[in-house]
Amino acid sequence: MAVAPRRVGAENSATRALILDATEQLIREEGYAAVSTRRVAAKAGLKPSLVHYYFTTTDDLLLAMSRRGAEESDRMIEAALRADDPVRALWAFLVDKSRIAIALEFMAMANHRSAIRAHMAEHCEAMRRREEEIFAHILGERLAAAGEIAPAGLSLVLAGIGRALVMEGGLGVTAGHAEARAFVEQWLDRLAPLPEKAKG
Repeated sequence: MAVAPRRVGAENSATRALILDATEQLIREEGYAAVSTRRVAAKAGLKPSLVHYYFTTTDDLLLAMSRRGAEESDRMIEAALRADDPVRALWAFLVDKSRIAIALEFMAMANHRSAIRAHMAEHCEAMRRREEEIFAHILGERLAAAGEIAPAGLSLVLAGIGRALVMEGGLGVTAGHAEARAFVEQWLDRLAPLPEKAKG
């Protein structure tokens, strides 16, 4: 006789959102290795069985967290695109401490969990392509005319600087940080002068 699949809670459930919020808080406070059904349940004020109702395994829970983080990053990128100064708004996104801190936890997690690694790789590629499109649309002609880096490379360079600033800052290392920020900002000032509205 076939065994019926376990029921999983609704995607739009408030309880599911509470579980994900508790998981994120635990990761931020103690790192991804601290995540377990019991720890998450305790943080959320729920019974462990209720966490299992929504997420059959810990990998299911962590994958849902990764997807939620990806969706939030996508929203932030699109919000940057709608800003008066999208180039600098995108730079602010790339050095956002709160976003990068949890992304680094997921990068560490991806080394040990193949499902997380596959999802993160897929999303990072998509995010890089979106950033490339933005830079190409806004700066493409100026980058080409000045013999500057291509949009795809610019996306990687700025993302790498952003991650380094946050990673090292978390360790208390600040040597060269102010100079790196100043270099990027001066380069952007030269390549993409502030719009009049932003200057005011």
